Amino acid sequence: MSEADAATSVNVAEKLGFKNGDLIQEFGYDDDVDFDLRDDIEDLTGSELLDEDDHDVADAVILWWRDGDGDLVDSLMDSLTTLSENGVVWVLTPKSGRAGYVSPADIQEAAPTAGLHVTTSAGVSKDWSAARLVSRKNK
Repeated sequence: MSEADAATSVNVAEKLGFKNGDLIQEFGYDDDVDFDLRDDIEDLTGSELLDEDDHDVADAVILWWRDGDGDLVDSLMDSLTTLSENGVVWVLTPKSGRAGYVSPADIQEAAPTAGLHVTTSAGVSKDWSAARLVSRKNK
């Protein structure tokens, strides 16, 4: 990875609102995730990503989600278990045309059932997009 690419990647982690000292919990990890993005988040926050079994209170969640992964509402509810009161959930989905693509409408539909609201979306890598979800009171 070139220095310019590395700087861009770090900016993506910062664009997601992560900062040094944050605890980020990861759900939906598989061999297709963006490992550079994961590394950049860990570098920026100064700690490893928490896995699905960790019980520490997380400042944010990243949820890798693909078509066929099951029930998105259930996974969103699971992601809220240890999320701090003001925490955010980033749902990372394959971009259009990629295997496992999920329509943004599916996220818009599932979020309110889980007590969440979609606030913004962003491209985070060549293959993945992200949607930012917050509780309705944290809009």
